[in-house]
Parts: sequence; C-alpha cells; structure tokens
Amino acid sequence: MRFTPWATRLVLTLSLSATAFLTACGGGGGGGSTAQVRLLNATQSYAQLDLTVNDKTVNSKVGYATVGEYGGVDTSNTATRVLESSVGTSISATTPTLVGGTNYTFISYGFAGAVRTSLLEESQSAPEANKAKLVVLNLAPDAGALDVYVTPSTDSLDTATPLTSNLQGGSGSGYIQINSGTFRVRVTGYSKKGEDLRLDIPAVTFDSTSVNSLILTATSGGVLVNGMHLVQKGAVKSYPNTLTRVRAVNALAGTPIVAATVNGNNILPASLPPNTSNYFSFTSGASTTAITVNSLPLNITSPVFAAGGDYTLLIWGDAATPQLSVLSDDNRLPTVSGNVKMRLVNGLSVAGTVASLNIDYQSQANNVQPGTSSAPVNISSSTGSVVTVNSPLKVDALYNPSAGTTSGLTPLTANGVYTIFVMGDPNNPKGKFSKDR
Repeated sequence: MRFTPWATRLVLTLSLSATAFLTACGGGGGGGSTAQVRLLNATQSYAQLDLTVNDKTVNSKVGYATVGEYGGVDTSNTATRVLESSVGTSISATTPTLVGGTNYTFISYGFAGAVRTSLLEESQSAPEANKAKLVVLNLAPDAGALDVYVTPSTDSLDTATPLTSNLQGGSGSGYIQINSGTFRVRVTGYSKKGEDLRLDIPAVTFDSTSVNSLILTATSGGVLVNGMHLVQKGAVKSYPNTLTRVRAVNALAGTPIVAATVNGNNILPASLPPNTSNYFSFTSGASTTAITVNSLPLNITSPVFAAGGDYTLLIWGDAATPQLSVLSDDNRLPTVSGNVKMRLVNGLSVAGTVASLNIDYQSQANNVQPGTSSAPVNISSSTGSVVTVNSPLKVDALYNPSAGTTSGLTPLTANGVYTIFVMGDPNNPKGKFSKDR
C-alpha cells in the first residue's frame, strides 16, 4: 500500500508503517502501461469535483463523501489535477508515479484555500477468512493527534485499548488485522479518552477478507472529525459527526453570579465574572439551554448547534439587562504553518462601545460591536508581541494581556489559536487571553 500526499499550499509527510512506503511526487512510470484511478471527494468546501489525468477527464461531478468509477490512465503521462466542477478551476495538481496494473484512489480533503489531495494505492492482499485489514488515515490535521478505538458496541472506553494511538494529522496507522464483524468506532484526543470524544460511530461493518480504510477528516470547528469507510476497490460510506462543542462565558459587568447548562449538563457552574468554561461535547441539533443570573432565569431561545461546530455562549451586559450571544468558533489551525490565528470577542456591557485588536501596533480588527466577534486573523508567531485591545472612546487600552509583566510582551506560539475577550463595564473592563488550541 502506498499513500502519497500533496497540496497546493502544504505538503504533509506521512508514515503509515514499517512495511508501507510513499511514492514521491515526480515523473510518471515508464513503458506506457495502464493504471486504474478514481477520486474520493472528502472536502466539504466543494459540492462536486472532477479528476483529470493528462487533461483527460477520469471522474466528473463527484459529490461530497462519494467516490468515482475507475478509469484507465497511461503511467507515462500522469499530470493530475483535481478541479471544482462548476467552474473548472484547479484546486490541486501533481505528477505522481503510478504503477501499471495497480488501482489508486485520490482523496481530496480540507477546506477552500487549504485543500490537500493524497494518493492511496489499493494493492493490499486480502486477509484470511473471518479477518479484516484496517488502516486509519488522519486527514484532519486541524484536529491534532488522535486515538482510535474499535470495540464491541457496549464496551466502555474506560477499559478499552486503542487500535492506534497518537495518530498525528496527515499520518496513517499502517494496516492492522482484526476480526471481521460489526464494531463501534470512537475517536478521542490523544490520551484523553475520558474527556475529549471527537467522533462516535455506533456500528461499522468490516467484512470477512476485506481491506478497509477509515478516513478521518476535519469539521467546521476544527476539533471534531468526520469519518468515511472506504473498502479497497469498493464503495465508500460516510459517517458524519453528530456532535458539537460548546463553552460559556460570564462577561457581565459588576459581580452577578451566572450559571449555564446545556441539555442538563452544567457547563458553567455558578460563578462571578469574568469566567470562561472549557468546551463540552453534546449531540448536535436543537438544545435545551438554561442560563441564570443571580439565580434568576434568563429568557432565551435555546440555540441550535450544527454538527461538527464549536460555539461560545457569551453572556454579556449587566445584571439588569443580561444578553446572550451565540458565537460560532473557528478553531481550525492557521492556514500557514508557523503562524497563529487570533480573534477578538467584545463582551463590554454598554451598547456602541466598539473595540479593536492591535498587535505590534498594527490594527488586526476594528469596530467590533458588543456581543460579537471579529473574524479570525492569521499573523506571524512571536516570542513576544505587544497585544492590546483598544476603543476610540477610551484613551487607555481596554486590555493588555501582558500588563504588569517584566517584558510587557505576550508570546504568540506558532500554530496557536487564540481568543481575546474584553468584558464588563467599559470604565473598568476585564480581559482574558485564551489559547483555544
């Protein structure tokens, strides 16, 4: 089995196993022999994709979570492109080495602006009867290192052993032989099986003598993952994530005590501002969300949370007129490796008190209204930067996360994802510098 990645913006190095190896992106094979290729569309950014080799269309209008039919291509002319179907613009291109008489699946994944395409060679020998082979491909680099559990449906994760552990983004497990049958598949953050569930598939069937790939791809929030089960030279089945992640922030002015529950789970225990909870995972869709301010219920419409999304429940204003804003969080990693991603959340209590984010004296976000968030910005990492939140209505900075430190600087760690909260009374604002990833 070969699994080769390439991208228009980023090349990932994969290591699947000691016996698996990579084909280098280079010239095609000699001799003019024929290989069979097809496309799997695993990117939600494009409804339909085309695959061309040497300007010949092999697959057209391949929908998300579907795979095209095989088409024969000349191994001496392998210039390959994946194109967006409606306009025909190329989203990735390469000239891989293909071996005659071999089947391959091109897997396109990621998001617009950061689409990657990898090559899966489908030449693995079948296992014996009542056995199956499985390789797990972590094509969700935003999600970080993952553990994958394949267990009977009723087994608890507490005592389960992962099928593969510490599976880095852009890497694979190598083929692992297991018993054939129907199993539950769960994916967690590395070494966090009790607190960080990323995907739960109740039932996946691995047939006797089959060779299988479990493909993990990123969700809109960046932390949860979707699953696809691809049978070698066969069909694909999609297992989209049904979870969502939610946190709550008490940004009220003064000292009102706020508590928040989602679907009966206490995500923000009764606490004074400023206070930010961790993220908690729930079944997506309509929720039952309850918020109290000084033990009095806040009159709200319970949010609907999209599958795969991350959300912040921002409780802002003051005790007399508390308000709820439901913010959608983009916790995907920076599109440029080594950069950082940052946004500003304005939780100030007075309407019209806009805020701006400045980094090293350069404006990164302007006129952010109370109860809203700026769009994330990608900037260079730094061992120490001047980070301030300002308002045109105030002479002094509303918040400086490094105020009082010796250096007066804030380190911005490469590949970090940050949210800066400014909260409470504009005349006595509070701030929090949150590293979300």
